[in-house]
Amino acid sequence: MRNKIKAFFCVLIPILLAYIFNTKFGEVPPLLEFLNPYTGFWQNAESMSTSRTIKHNLKGSRESVDIAFDEQMVPHIFAKNDYDVYYAQGYVTAMHRLWQMDFQTRYAAGRISEVVGPKAIELDRYQRRMGMLYGAENSLKGMMADPKSREMILAYTNGINDYIHSLNAASLPIEYKILDFTPEDWTPIKCALLLKQMSAVLAMGSDEFYMTNILKKFGPEVTNNLFPDYPDREDPIIPAGTRWDFGDALKVPKTPLHYNQLVTSRVRTKQKEDGIGSNNWALSGKKTASGYPILANDPHLNLTLPSIWYQIQLHAPGLNSYGVSLPGAPGIIVGFNQHIAWGVTNVAADVLDFYQIKFKDSSHKAYWYNNQWKATKQRIETIKIRGLAEEKDTVTYTHHGPVVYFQQPKKLSMARNVPIGNALRWIAHDSSNELKTFYLLNRGKNYADYRTALIYFSAPAQNFIFASADNDIAITPNGRFPLKWKNQGKFILDGSDPGNDWQGWIPAAQNPTVKNPDRNFVSSANQSCTDQTYPYYINWEFNDYNRGKRINDRLKIMHNATADSIRIMQSDAYSISAADILPVIVPKMNNSTLNATQKEALNLIQKWNKYYDANAIAASIFDLWSKRLYYAIWDDEFTVNDVPMRYPSADRTLTLMIKEPTSKWFDNIKTPKTESLEDLINSSFKYACDSLERKYGPIGKDWEWANVKHTNVPHLAKIPGFGSKTLMIGGAKGTINALAESNGPSWRMVVELGSPSQYPKGHGVYPGGQSGNPGSPFYDNMINTWAEGKLYDLNFMQSAGDIPGKIIAHLKTSKK
Repeated sequence: MRNKIKAFFCVLIPILLAYIFNTKFGEVPPLLEFLNPYTGFWQNAESMSTSRTIKHNLKGSRESVDIAFDEQMVPHIFAKNDYDVYYAQGYVTAMHRLWQMDFQTRYAAGRISEVVGPKAIELDRYQRRMGMLYGAENSLKGMMADPKSREMILAYTNGINDYIHSLNAASLPIEYKILDFTPEDWTPIKCALLLKQMSAVLAMGSDEFYMTNILKKFGPEVTNNLFPDYPDREDPIIPAGTRWDFGDALKVPKTPLHYNQLVTSRVRTKQKEDGIGSNNWALSGKKTASGYPILANDPHLNLTLPSIWYQIQLHAPGLNSYGVSLPGAPGIIVGFNQHIAWGVTNVAADVLDFYQIKFKDSSHKAYWYNNQWKATKQRIETIKIRGLAEEKDTVTYTHHGPVVYFQQPKKLSMARNVPIGNALRWIAHDSSNELKTFYLLNRGKNYADYRTALIYFSAPAQNFIFASADNDIAITPNGRFPLKWKNQGKFILDGSDPGNDWQGWIPAAQNPTVKNPDRNFVSSANQSCTDQTYPYYINWEFNDYNRGKRINDRLKIMHNATADSIRIMQSDAYSISAADILPVIVPKMNNSTLNATQKEALNLIQKWNKYYDANAIAASIFDLWSKRLYYAIWDDEFTVNDVPMRYPSADRTLTLMIKEPTSKWFDNIKTPKTESLEDLINSSFKYACDSLERKYGPIGKDWEWANVKHTNVPHLAKIPGFGSKTLMIGGAKGTINALAESNGPSWRMVVELGSPSQYPKGHGVYPGGQSGNPGSPFYDNMINTWAEGKLYDLNFMQSAGDIPGKIIAHLKTSKK
C-alpha cells in the first residue's frame, strides 16, 4: 500500500508542477515559459556591442532600403520612393517599440480586457462609449481618401507586420512574456486610434458642468465676476494689437435665449488640468548670432518609459526630414528639414461639449430636437474578455454624438467624471486627415508650404510654430475650430435647441496667425491665443500666463542668441507666479505668532530668488503655501456635496487679493469667526510648514524641492522595476522647465537654420531611449542627459555613408 501511495505521488507531483509552471495565475505569467532560457525573459537582454551590418530580404519593400543606426540607436532611413520610406519606418519602429504601439492602441480601442481579463472591462466600456473607436473609424476614412496619406498608412502597416511575422517566442518583447499574450497583425485603424488617443490626452477635461452649477448657485453676476472671459494678466500668443484683416469674416452666431438655464447638480466631470501643455518659440535672424532663425520646442506630456516619442530621419526623393514620430503613426510630428523647422504646443480649444438630452422614454430610441422626436442610432460594441465570454455593449448616438452613460459605473474613477444621459460632441469624432499635414511639413520648403500643410490639421488643435532658411518665422494656433457664439460650451448645452449646435467652421485662413512680427520672435506656452479683438470664439479660458510671460520677457531682451543660450532657457525655473504673489502675501505675515521652524521658513522665503531649483527649500514652502491658500480662499463656498464646482482661476484670485483685500470671499463661512485675507495667509503658511515637517522632518536638506517634487519616469504599464530612478532636478509646472512628478518636457529640441546652401543644426533629447526593451542599453540612456538640461547633436545625414564614426549598425533590405 505504501509503495502505491509513493508511486501515486511520484506521478502526481510532476503533473502538478507542470500545471503550475505552465499556467498564468493572476498577474504572474506562466513561470516555465517566462524563465525558459531559450524563449523567456533572458532573451531580452541586449549588449552594447551592436556594430554590425544586417541584410534582410523583405518582400514588402519595392526597392532596396539602407537604414543606418547612429550612436543613440536613431534610425536614418534612405529609401528610393515614398512607399519604402514609410514601410521601413513601420519596420524599425516596431523593432524598437512594438509592445508600446500595441498597448497604446489597445487602450485607445477599449481592448485591454483581451489581455488582462475582466478587471479592465469598465475601462474598455468607457473608451468605447466615449467614441474612441468610432472617431478612429471616421478619421481613417478621411486619411484613406487621400492618395498620399493612404500610401503612408498602408506602407507603414506592412512594415510593422513584416517585423511581427519575423518574431518567434524568444524574440517577443518582455512585456508580452510578463502579460502572457502575443502581438496581432497591425491594421490601419490602429494608426488612427493612436491619433485619437492624443486628442483625448490633450482635450484637457471639461468644465461646463462645474460652471453650470456655479451659475445656478451664485447667479450670473457672481459667475461673470469670478470667471471672466479674459484674464487680467495675459501675454497672448499672437501679439496684442495684431490687426485681423478678414474682409470676408463670417457672421458669428447669436447666443440663444435661456442657453444657461440647465441644471446638472449631480454631474461630475474631469476638471481641466494645469501643466498639460508645452513651450515653443522661434527667433528671427535679427536676434541670433548666425543671422538665421533658431526654433525651440518642448512638448509637456506625461513622461513614460518607453518614451512617447521615437527619433527618426526619413530620406527619399523630395524628402529629407529629422525629428520625432509617434510610435504607431507614419511621418515626423516635430522636427526639421533642410529648409524649415516646426513644432507644436496645445491650444486647448473648446472642441468638446456635452448636451443634455430629453429622451422620449426609457428605450432611448428617440430624443426631442427642434420641436420633434428624432430617432437615435445604436452602435453595438463587442468587447472580448480574457477567460470569459465576450460582451455586447449598446451605445446610443444622437446627432451630437454618443450618450456615454445612462448609469454610472461604480469601479472606474474616470467614469464618475462623465454626465449621465448627456451626448458628447467632440471634434475627435469627425473625419480628418492629420497625416497629410505632416506629409507636407516634412517636405516643406517655405512659409507658403507651411500654411498649406496646416489646412489639413483638425485635432487636437496645436500652436504650430515655424522658421525657415528664408528668415521667416511664424506661429498659428491651428485646428478645425467650430463656429460658435461667445461662450458656447462654457456651460452645459440644451440638446433640444438647434441654436446650440456647432454652426459651421472658422475658415482655416482666418485662424489666428502672425508672420515676422516687429518684436522678431514668436512663442507660445498654452496661454490665450489672441487679445480680445479676434472676431471668433475659440475658448473662454486657457492656461495661466506665467510660462508665456517668462518666455517673452527673456526673448525681448535676447540678442546674438545661440543654440546654447536657447538650451539653457529651456531649463529656466524662474516662477512668475512667485514673483506676482509673494509681494502680496509676505507683508501680511505675523512673525510674532510663528514657531522657530516657521520663522526659519519665512526667512528662506524672503531671501528666495524665486527659482524652482533642485536644492531650493523655499520653493517647497511656497509651492505648498500657495496651494493651501488657494484652497482656503475658495473651498468653503465651492465644495458642496452633490453640487460639483471648480475654483476661480489663479489669475482672478490674485486680482482679488490685490484689489479687494477685504472681499467677503476670504471669510470661511463654515466657522463662526469672520476670517480676513491676513488670517488665511498666516494659517496657510503654518499649514505648509507643519505638513513639510511631519513628512520630511526638521527643516533642512529633505525639504529641498527635488526631494519634495520626486520627478521620475514610470513604465507605461507601471510595471515595477521598469521605470526610472527618482531624478533630483528642479523645474515646476508654472516655469519654462515645466516639470512635475511624472509630467514635463517629453522632447526638447533646438534647431539652428542656415542659408539655403547650408544644412541646419539640430539638437534634442527626451527622457528615455530609442528602445522599448528594458534589457537594452538604449532603453533609458538619454535620461541623465535630459535631467541635466543638455541636448545631443542630431545627426542630420545626407546619405547612408555620412558620419561613419557615429554609425553603429546598418540594416539593408531588398525585395529579393
